[in-house]
Amino acid sequence: MPAWEWALDIVGLFLLLALLYGISLIFRRRFLARHGGTFELSYRVRSDSPGRGWLLGIGRYSGQSLEWFRIFSLSPRPKRVWARELLDYAGRRAPAGTEEVSLYDGHVVVSCHYGGEPLEIAMSEASLTGFQSWLESGPPGTDWNRR
Repeated sequence: MPAWEWALDIVGLFLLLALLYGISLIFRRRFLARHGGTFELSYRVRSDSPGRGWLLGIGRYSGQSLEWFRIFSLSPRPKRVWARELLDYAGRRAPAGTEEVSLYDGHVVVSCHYGGEPLEIAMSEASLTGFQSWLESGPPGTDWNRR
């Protein structure tokens, strides 16, 4: 078999794998959204340099926690989980500098504290309204003076 046929077979295999990966991402997104409550949510992993360290993802409310899934992962498990009782809203701001390119279009950066540690996430205005409502609608017995 000539070398060009081997090269053509390898290229065809890579295209098939890329197609299967894309189809798998679509099915995973449908699987995660089957019970509703999902939205586009970016998470800042590193804050050591301004505007850098953002990862695109999907957020999902699950009872008393907010789950975050990486957008290009095939894992059905969340990469991060934040409990409602440890999450405090601190404010919001518009993306600045390279953040405008790194984040989804129209998202705002939300500053929070999780267990006393700073946390930055980004979401749309509509999702922010839902997030604030979810934070305020804690179960009975919640210590409202803490907020």
